This record gives sequence, structure tokens and C-alpha cells, in this order.
Amino acid sequence: MLPRFTSRAFLAPMAGVSDPALRLQCKKFGAGLVVTEFTNIHSIIAKEKELKENQKTIKEFIEYSEKERPISVQLFGSDLKALEEGAKIVEPFFDIIDYNMGCPAPHVTQQMAGGALLQETNLTRQIFTTLVNSVKKPVTLKIRLGVTEANRYLFKDIAQIAEDEGIEMITLHARTVHQGYSGEADWRMIKELKEVSSIPIVGNGDIATPEDAKKMIDETNCDYVMIGRGAMGNPFLFEQINDYLNTDRYNHYSFKNRLDSFFEYLLLTKQFKIKFANIKSQAMRFTKGIAGGSKLRSQITFSKNIDELEKIMKDAYP
Repeated sequence: MLPRFTSRAFLAPMAGVSDPALRLQCKKFGAGLVVTEFTNIHSIIAKEKELKENQKTIKEFIEYSEKERPISVQLFGSDLKALEEGAKIVEPFFDIIDYNMGCPAPHVTQQMAGGALLQETNLTRQIFTTLVNSVKKPVTLKIRLGVTEANRYLFKDIAQIAEDEGIEMITLHARTVHQGYSGEADWRMIKELKEVSSIPIVGNGDIATPEDAKKMIDETNCDYVMIGRGAMGNPFLFEQINDYLNTDRYNHYSFKNRLDSFFEYLLLTKQFKIKFANIKSQAMRFTKGIAGGSKLRSQITFSKNIDELEKIMKDAYP
């Protein structure tokens, strides 16, 4: 059974972006659910063996904080034996196990994982059965429409199989695998899925403002919305969406607020093992859309450590 969500706005799993520090910030600003960056099932198995020898758990590899709950772990990979083993390893630590069938990255699709699986209905059914039977925690699914424009309705068959096999919630990113993140998300497909599903549907794609979130909910009748790129460097968006859905109004945040928020993010990173390169990328995202942002980003690019990065960001205060 799914946990109770405190809001209808969820943070999407994003490789190199949705690290535990950003997830904590989004949670603080009202994200109803946060999802880890997706993780290869084979990596989980290999890491767990290594960690066990040192009396450590998988929490050292997939880092999170108890304050993030409810938290979902996203897995990818199609080897059924490894999937069962990987799911059992992560189950004690997370509230939901999410399966990725939407990633468009070639290094993922080439290993029969992510979005490539949309064309493999038999294997997909086996994957869902394996996952649901391996764990007691709820299993959810993230998919795209199809692989190409020609088969953009593949999601309907996959969603039906998912529901039949006991998947408890589906997130639909309303683009094809080939589209990647280009073009517009086709929200009509989310509406079509919602009309035929008896489990909760999460709409995903092109939500950058509170107005977008409300429009998607109104147009598609989806149960929840998932925000990816819109939340990059902008954890305020969850509070704004929640306020707008409840009151038709929301607070606006200044550049100074964004800088403050970055320093809060920086403080949170100290609890985790987040690479400096990733922290630097996050700093760039916090400066998007601000006056003088491009000059600031070029300075950030050349920073070599946290101290240099801190100085650049402090000097940017208006």
C-alpha cells in the first residue's frame, strides 16, 4: 500500500541532480514524494557485497536522510535474478520501489533498460511480476509514451500490464524516448491514461511554474504531478505549487532568496558524499534566469573547490 503523501507535487529522479541535499530542500518546501537518482541493480548487488564486509549497509551507497520520508528508490536493469536480489537489498531502507522504464540515455537503453523496455511486453510482464513478488513495499513505475513517434501509444499496453501485475502507481513522462527532453510533452496522453487506469497516475513533463502544475491537473485529471527540470536550483516551486492549488496565490522569491537557498543546499551537502563537480553544477542551476547569471556561471566553472565556489556565490549577493 502506498504511503500517505503530504502534497500532490513530487520531485523526479534526475541523475546528478536529485542528490540527497536537493531532495531534503525540496521536501522542506513541500514535495510530497522524493525519488533517488536511478541506480543500476548490478551496482547495488556488487556494492552490497563490498559494504557487508565492512559491516556497512547499502545506505552508504544510496545516501538519504530519514527527513526525506516518504522516499522512493528508483531501480533500472532487466536481469530478473539481479532485479529480485537488488530489490530485496534496498527494500528495508525505502518506502517505495520505483522501476525506470523511461530513461532515454543511450548508455541505458543499449543494455535493454530504461525506455528500450517499452517495446518488450513479455519481458516487462516478467519484470513487474518479479518485483512485486520479491518485496512487500509498494512498487511503482515511471514510463514514457513510446520509443518513437510511430509507436507513441506503447504506454497503454505497458500500463495495463503494470496494473495487472500489481504495480501501485504509474508516472507518465509525456514524451517519447527519441524526443529525450526536446519538443513539448503531450499532456493529452496523461489524460488518456488516467481515463483507463484504476491506480494513481502521476503526470510528468514541462511543469516549470505553479500555473503549469494546476493546468496539468485540470486538463488531465492526474492524481499527482512530478517535477524534474523545473525544480533544478528552484526548491521553492513545491511550496508555490501547493499554495497555488490551495489558495490560487503563492509567494515569489528573489535572486537573494535563491542565493540563500544555495548556501542552505551547500550546508546540507556536508552530511553526504556528493562530488564537487555535482555541487558546482547545482550552483549553476541556482543562478539560472538571474541578471548577470551567465558571467557568474563562467566564474563557477573555474572554481576548483568549495571555498572558491563559496566566495564566488557570496560575491554575487546584490
